Amino acid sequence: MIALVSIAGLVVFLWPFLGFGLSPETPALAVTLAAVFSLAVMEVGARRLDSGRLALLAALAAIDAALRLAMVNGLAGFSPIFFLVLAAGYEFGPSYGFLVGSFSLLVSAVVTGGVGPWLPYETFAVGWVGLAAGLAGSVVRGARPARRSWRPSRLDIGVLVAVAVVTGFAYGVLTDVYGWVAFYRGVDNIGWMPGLTPGETLAQFGRYYMLTSLGWDAFRAAGDAVAVVAFGPPVLMALGRLRARLGYEIVATGAGSAA
Repeated sequence: MIALVSIAGLVVFLWPFLGFGLSPETPALAVTLAAVFSLAVMEVGARRLDSGRLALLAALAAIDAALRLAMVNGLAGFSPIFFLVLAAGYEFGPSYGFLVGSFSLLVSAVVTGGVGPWLPYETFAVGWVGLAAGLAGSVVRGARPARRSWRPSRLDIGVLVAVAVVTGFAYGVLTDVYGWVAFYRGVDNIGWMPGLTPGETLAQFGRYYMLTSLGWDAFRAAGDAVAVVAFGPPVLMALGRLRARLGYEIVATGAGSAA
């Protein structure tokens, strides 16, 4: 399901590179809401999103909305909302990380009045930040023995710092697609133009990104990394304990044995 949702998001981002631009009538926001809520329903149906995890999801989204309200425009590209998305995804897995990111962005957009045609791009991009952190956490947990202590190791912090840096730049690249198409249409050498080949369009976007966004995104990536180093250990430890309490284990028993 997370793959199907991501494919829906990729269509929104890749469409301009195929020589077309989304028309104003395209219901991108409706598609985004349908994809995100469909994933949530599927997770509930598969019993991976029970009442406890759903309550935690609501709490994390509310905290991020409050943080974004306190710092609406961020600080030179950095916003505090990414840290909890990274931490939750790392501890609870890819699908949960995607839900935390997307719901945090949707709730904060309503709270701050940031609902607009750019919202689908931001929703998918922040969701993929949580997804990337969840994939990294799953790989690390699968490659080491069972944890004896809830305190995160240096490996956990190092991996999450790397994810924070990569996604800090990736988020900027993804969300720049909307502004590039909407506001730089037809600008020589850097603007989006219909009818170009995918290679020419990608070159135009590359020049646009280098000139307008690279420094901004570098500050975001650095800020996310510092947040992980400063606050990652206690928050990951708390989320790890919550994950153990909210989880369950199915034990197979032999024939005739009591469950």
